[in-house]
Amino acid sequence: MSLKAFHIIFIIISTLFCFGTGGFCLKSNSAQPDATMLTLGIALNLGGVALLVYGKYFLKKLKRISYL
Repeated sequence: MSLKAFHIIFIIISTLFCFGTGGFCLKSNSAQPDATMLTLGIALNLGGVALLVYGKYFLKKLKRISYL
């Protein structure tokens, strides 16, 4: 597995982790309001968006390099 392929897989897993954990925090906050969970949920969802933007930038930058 090339470094490019590993990096793409790592970005995908990290993005899913951010959105999953952020969604859990926001759902937990709706059941029992807490400023910490709300802040963490918003921050993790923003991190997930940032990872999506970075992933798109990374793919565009290295589109000529093989996955092997």
